[in-house]
Amino acid sequence: MKNILGLLFTALFVVTASAQRLELRDITAGKYSAKGVQSVVSSADGESYFQANKEYSMIVKYSYKTGLPTDTVFNVKKARECTFDSFQGFLISPDEKRLVVYNDYEPVYRHSFKANYYYYDIRRNLVRKLTEQPGKQSIPTFSHDGRMLAFVIDNNIWLAKFDYDTESQVTKDGEWNKIINGATDWVYEEEFGTTRLMDFSADGRLLAFVRSDETNVPQYSMQMYENKLYPSLFTFKYPKAGEFNSKVTCNVFDIDSKTIRKMNIPENTEYIPRIEFLPTGDELAIFTLNREQNKFDMYLANARSSVARSALHEDNDRYIDSDFINSINFFGNQFTYLSEKSGYTQLYLYETTGVMQKQLTSGNVDVTELLAIDPISKAIFYEAVDKTPMQRAIYKVDIVKGAITKLSAKAGTNSAQFSKNGKYYINSYTNLSTPRIVTVHDAIGKELRVLQDNSALKNTLAAISLPTKEFITVKAADGQDLNGYMIKPVNFNPSQKYPLVMIQYSGPNSQQVVDRYGIDWTDYLATQGFIIACVDGRGTGARGQDFRKCTYMNLGIYESDDQVAAAKHFASLPYIDGSKIAIWGWSYGGYNVLMSMSRGNGTFKAGVAIAPVTDWKFYDTVYAERFMRTPQQNAAGYQAGSPINLANKLEGNLLLIHGSADDNVHFQNSMNYAAALVKANKQFDMFVFTDKDHSIRGAANRAYLYEKVIKYLKTNM
Repeated sequence: MKNILGLLFTALFVVTASAQRLELRDITAGKYSAKGVQSVVSSADGESYFQANKEYSMIVKYSYKTGLPTDTVFNVKKARECTFDSFQGFLISPDEKRLVVYNDYEPVYRHSFKANYYYYDIRRNLVRKLTEQPGKQSIPTFSHDGRMLAFVIDNNIWLAKFDYDTESQVTKDGEWNKIINGATDWVYEEEFGTTRLMDFSADGRLLAFVRSDETNVPQYSMQMYENKLYPSLFTFKYPKAGEFNSKVTCNVFDIDSKTIRKMNIPENTEYIPRIEFLPTGDELAIFTLNREQNKFDMYLANARSSVARSALHEDNDRYIDSDFINSINFFGNQFTYLSEKSGYTQLYLYETTGVMQKQLTSGNVDVTELLAIDPISKAIFYEAVDKTPMQRAIYKVDIVKGAITKLSAKAGTNSAQFSKNGKYYINSYTNLSTPRIVTVHDAIGKELRVLQDNSALKNTLAAISLPTKEFITVKAADGQDLNGYMIKPVNFNPSQKYPLVMIQYSGPNSQQVVDRYGIDWTDYLATQGFIIACVDGRGTGARGQDFRKCTYMNLGIYESDDQVAAAKHFASLPYIDGSKIAIWGWSYGGYNVLMSMSRGNGTFKAGVAIAPVTDWKFYDTVYAERFMRTPQQNAAGYQAGSPINLANKLEGNLLLIHGSADDNVHFQNSMNYAAALVKANKQFDMFVFTDKDHSIRGAANRAYLYEKVIKYLKTNM
């Protein structure tokens, strides 16, 4: 029977002979991925940018206005005493007279890394090792005048003074899995997106840093097989929901007196996700969240007296998005702030005294990112939802007059990187059918030139028969409209019945249904006789606070209800075989696969869950408690939202996939879930990627994974 069905699929869905076939290996190898441009760093005056050449052997300075090179600030072939032929990255000092480059990149977790850094004095054209101390360095941080650099080795801070060609050790208590100075622990990196908590005062006489004591944080160990006779263990501190976090303090090192002072903020402070000195003076902004993450305080501390005052406080009856902390930008005696207090994310202007001056944006649309500030023209640039939650546009608001100008001309997904003070910006544009177009603009939105139009990719796509992707609307379980898309085969026949695969992520404030180009493994799946659908259910982003926070304290309930409701809608369509609907997801999406298959009463014939959370008590404090509070505070929510507790209700054919070295969603999740399925006498299939982390990176690994998934879907639907 399976062979007959296979022949039938081949007969019905053969790709036309006049066009090339879409191949899975080409997709995973990136053949159809849109190109961008190499990363750029703005000059201090905002008129130029620095960029490495393709070989990473030079750093060139270009004019934003003309695009022409104006200087080569570093060249490995011409720099005196340079011992390497290329580098992997660079950092320019604020005064643009010095820089550091690095080699021997060694990742720690998702964002953090250590490397061997080299210091280069542009005026002297001389390269030397940053330090002779043993061990690689991380998070180098220049003083504002560029004459000093702080960096971390083995959790201790060191300070290099370039004028005197000296270095000194600032902290001496750093120790792996115990004390971290200046850098961050695993959960800060993963959930607050920061690897550095260190900053110089404007005059360069003070260095502020956060000290994290993770002594009491429980450890997690992963077995690393590495084709060894005896596998090794990688052990690191990972605070699971309800367990101890690192104890954090904010300290200031007085460079002249060589003393360290602890800033006087409340002793019960749970999180310090950011610190920053104000543009002038000795005041240090310390950003804090309580354990429940529903109270945010920004303290301004006198870094010499240690006395702190509250300059901004906000409460939320659910939680505060920690990303908003990064929307605070100081200029003069003012600062910006994003808040959801109106029901949608809007932009506000405050004085450093803590007094709100005005609300700069309004309406039932979300501001999604603050991009730049021009203190001279009194303009703030930001990204916001455009015509639908699926689109983004770039805007400018006049601080004085309140006038808002839309800068992006094309409807779709726009993102922008601004030069200092908002003088120019590089815009990245895409929509459903248009690969990324990267352009340079001035501050009023005028296009100056095209950096990347992906014309070669467009020519490649023109020669391929591609499945069609269209936006759709379906109803949530409670009747609300949900955004979605559907991918139909090239030679779609509405009189035929197709099996359907639903793709989703569903996590809080996420979005899968967006107006942007992308060809993924699902496009190949559509050439194999399947229709693909994706629906952003309740809890997803860009639709206001109530929509994205309705899942609070009850993760997995509304999300799975909405996938089940969407599946039932699709089953009612004349060209969908309602008895052959599958659901797929990775990470939170994998979690919701298990919840949907357990709460859907047989709606799904099959499911694929990759690296899923199977009980929120196994996940980290910051994420799990932001949305669920602790297991002690919300036992019912944890119980109802645990696939392990629902294992006896699983319906359908399940493929469970996990990397054995997943430091994020631990392999423990799948192992415990597998045990629960065995206990419930539920048959399932499982596959493990040895020594792979949460992303299961690599073109060959991804090709293997998707080939396995596609074969499973063909066999089990």
